[in-house]
Amino acid sequence: MLLCRIVGTVVGAAHHPAFDGHKLMICQPVNERYEDEGKEVLAVDRVQSGIGDHVLVLREGSGARQMLGTIDGKLPIRSVIVGHVDQVDSP
Repeated sequence: MLLCRIVGTVVGAAHHPAFDGHKLMICQPVNERYEDEGKEVLAVDRVQSGIGDHVLVLREGSGARQMLGTIDGKLPIRSVIVGHVDQVDSP
């Protein structure tokens, strides 16, 4: 699971049918102080995120299939936004 900030959206006229009805967001991984860390990832939005929101991104194919209700193994989606983050408490 990654802590990320939404930095953009992706729109495409031609895409795999698995993406029908889903927003695709550009997510910048951040650390517990919300500082950028690592390369951006694309993720399907399941929680109505917007640019600037801090979110949790699940990056595992089997979990993505479960979140999207597909268990046949033919889903070309690896990353799914699964929650909004209000606050991070770190020692």
